[in-house]
Amino acid sequence: MEQQESTARATPVVDERDPRSEAREVAQWLRRHPRFLEQFPDLAVTLVVPKDGGASASLAGYQLDVLREKNRELTRRLHDLSGNAQDNERLAVRTHQLTLALMRARTRAEALATMVAVLGEDFAGDVVRIALFAPVDGVGEVAWAQLLAADDGRLQPFRDAIASGEPLCGRLAPERATLLFGSTAAQVASSAVLPVAGVGLVAVGSADANRFFPGMGTLFLRMMAEALGTAMARAG
Repeated sequence: MEQQESTARATPVVDERDPRSEAREVAQWLRRHPRFLEQFPDLAVTLVVPKDGGASASLAGYQLDVLREKNRELTRRLHDLSGNAQDNERLAVRTHQLTLALMRARTRAEALATMVAVLGEDFAGDVVRIALFAPVDGVGEVAWAQLLAADDGRLQPFRDAIASGEPLCGRLAPERATLLFGSTAAQVASSAVLPVAGVGLVAVGSADANRFFPGMGTLFLRMMAEALGTAMARAG
């Protein structure tokens, strides 16, 4: 045992990145000849590969461990892809149902009320608010709507989103959250802000800080905003 430990300690440490190292040349040669061990199968058993914790294993055993880990990683990725596909399918169905409901709206006020109701019920929005750029007949004193002129200076942080139509996702600065969510801003840990061309901003707030985040996919959010815009134009 002592002899083995002494031998292990005496094993020279080579740096493949050192251009002067013979080990580097050997490594490069082996990469160019990946079937080399077929001619010398005994090497696969006798070569020693370090493992975590200071232990060692044969090359064959090491390769098996690597393959097992790759298989586990592949399984995890397939599981994630499957989960994402199912989530996207559910979102697609709900977005389609929202679009149909908006198309059935007979007035602009009804379209707005439908949007708020569906986002709250089917899309788990804890707080849903709409900032309108102009008055809409039939929308009176309701908790979910407020009037903000399109040139209101407080909308400056949202100008780029309004111009591009791209939803904003993540955590809003306190003053922005208060502007859109009013007295319920404290309940909102993350939000999605949907610009609706010619109409205003639809703000969906969640108590879950991870529900909406920068960089998340916004395809379905854009589709919802476009559906509302179309319904408003049609009813108007």
